[in-house]
Amino acid sequence: MSSTTRRDLESGGANKNYNNISYSAAPTSYVYDPEVHWTSWLVPLFVAVNVVVFVVAMYLNDCPRKNLGFEGECVARFLGRFSFQPLRENPLFGPSSSTLTKMGALRWDDVVNHHQAWRLVTCIWLHAGVVHLAANMLSLVFIGIRLEQQFGFGMFLFSAYFRLYTKLGNKKIQVLVLYLWTWSPHLEVFMFFCVLQILLLNGYDLTFFKTAVRIGIIYLLSGFGGSVLSSLFIRNNISVGASGALFGLLGAMLSELITNWSIYTNKAAALFTLLFIIVINLAIGMLPHVDNFAHIGGFLTGFLLGFILLLRPQFGWLEQRRPPAGVRLKSKYKAYQYVLWIVSAILLIVGLSIALVMLFRGENGYDHCHWCHYLTCVPTSKWKCNDN
Repeated sequence: MSSTTRRDLESGGANKNYNNISYSAAPTSYVYDPEVHWTSWLVPLFVAVNVVVFVVAMYLNDCPRKNLGFEGECVARFLGRFSFQPLRENPLFGPSSSTLTKMGALRWDDVVNHHQAWRLVTCIWLHAGVVHLAANMLSLVFIGIRLEQQFGFGMFLFSAYFRLYTKLGNKKIQVLVLYLWTWSPHLEVFMFFCVLQILLLNGYDLTFFKTAVRIGIIYLLSGFGGSVLSSLFIRNNISVGASGALFGLLGAMLSELITNWSIYTNKAAALFTLLFIIVINLAIGMLPHVDNFAHIGGFLTGFLLGFILLLRPQFGWLEQRRPPAGVRLKSKYKAYQYVLWIVSAILLIVGLSIALVMLFRGENGYDHCHWCHYLTCVPTSKWKCNDN
């Protein structure tokens, strides 16, 4: 991706200074600077959770003690109970299928017949092996951190301390901020709540705090949507991994570009880059042993959520907080943004509801879509596909 395109995707058009927000509800204002890229914390947290869950899975797997030797010897036996299953059983350097199933892998029979709907969520945090984990986590870092820096917030406190200290008129608050910063500069969480309370007491607009969990919501709901669609079509195999959630982030990036189209420069380049990445990844999902239904379900969920959660006010709205008399005010969002928001919300709710009803009624997705098996595996002379 060119530097111009990357800047476009991340900052919404470098030439428009889009997010220069001045909060004027209080006697003095706190200025949010879009050029400051807050330190990402949510995506690294997700990565850490995935790694910890994989380590726990390998600990419980205990290949040296439980492996019967039918598929060969454990790999990397020097790791002790953390050694991997034989490559003939798991070529991705990971635990056995039985271990993954016990820890919450997605399996149709357990979800439908044994009322274990929680597997629709737990499978997102499990991975089949080191190769699977590394590929997904690298993708999450490259995609998720970009989105979190653009729409979320991180540990912005160090830049906020100086601005609060110089902008707030209340001397007692200035002393409090300076005192806390002097004696506990590394207690970011504690300081966050202190700064939040200060802002609330002084009547500041805290709209930007609401973006804290947007990327997390998209990630989790996309993973859930991918699990639901996967369960409708795949019955005889287990499914694990964060791929559905990752495709949801890609879908959200695409819908964000569409709904905020007017604030971008180099629109065609940004759109082409995103579509190219999406098409390539979906094409890879047509190879055997890849759950492309989870990819598609996650992508569609994230695509709709992007229209709902990643709206930006139109350019020029933020500069009219105190307009001159007689000047016509712009609406915060454009009409098409409202339309996309409403349509996406309806489609998301209706789509997930219908899919869940079909799933728990035990319906097979292939009965309603006879050609859908081509979405997850295309047979060639090099391999065959199992339609089930």
